Amino acid sequence: MTDFALPQASPQADSTFRAGLADGKFLIQRSASTGAYVFYPRAIAPTTGADDLQWVEASGAGTVYASTIIRRPAKYGGDYNNVLIDLAEGPRIFSRILDVDNDTIQIGMQVQAVVTVPDFGPNAKSGEPAVFFKPA
Repeated sequence: MTDFALPQASPQADSTFRAGLADGKFLIQRSASTGAYVFYPRAIAPTTGADDLQWVEASGAGTVYASTIIRRPAKYGGDYNNVLIDLAEGPRIFSRILDVDNDTIQIGMQVQAVVTVPDFGPNAKSGEPAVFFKPA
């Protein structure tokens, strides 16, 4: 068996991402050696093992890959959507589309990222911004 040392975990990755959100920026990582983009923040690139990840601001442009509508009574906040978005840079992100009639969401729909504090869920309670999308 070959000796192999795992890289140190990088708590800075998550803190850098969250600091970007606090400044209204959607940051993702890019490998300097391969040019591949990475999301969710990591210490090393998942497919290549490259440890030269740099922070860049995402274009925010994306395409709906998949969607579902969670149905619930109005007294519990009403229906909401969950979507998988393929970012223009390549990574896929799980999020929601805001300010849209859920029934109009289509696979292939073009969307644009927005960084905002939602009025629902745990981020609303903490006041912490998150990445959402709006129709492009």
